[in-house]
Amino acid sequence: VAYNESLDWGVLRYGNVGISGVNYKPSIPVEEEILAAIEKIMSIESVTEKAIKYMLYAMRTQLFWDGNKRTGLICANKILIQHGKGVLTIPEDQLEEFNERLSAFYESNDYAKIDQFLYEKCLFGIEYS
Repeated sequence: VAYNESLDWGVLRYGNVGISGVNYKPSIPVEEEILAAIEKIMSIESVTEKAIKYMLYAMRTQLFWDGNKRTGLICANKILIQHGKGVLTIPEDQLEEFNERLSAFYESNDYAKIDQFLYEKCLFGIEYS
């Protein structure tokens, strides 16, 4: 039976991965560097910006063997919900543009290619009447 690294749940990735559709190859995560980057993101004052930046950082860094987009989105929603700032979800009619913008972000590491899109098209709160 072949060993499957993707079954190492919750363990930082210790080998190389590729992301389909892009040339960008994330480096192998180093725990100290990740902790410093996350600490910097968590110091952002705006809850919404913090959530979006963390999600995109986690997706691009590919911290784990599998589930990086799901995990990034769940963590962003934990931050948002904890502070009463709504939820982040990618509506089906925005999925194609999201994937295009995410691919551009992977290649460039330029948050401006995607963060405003997420804020305007993918962030939802509760409307109280």
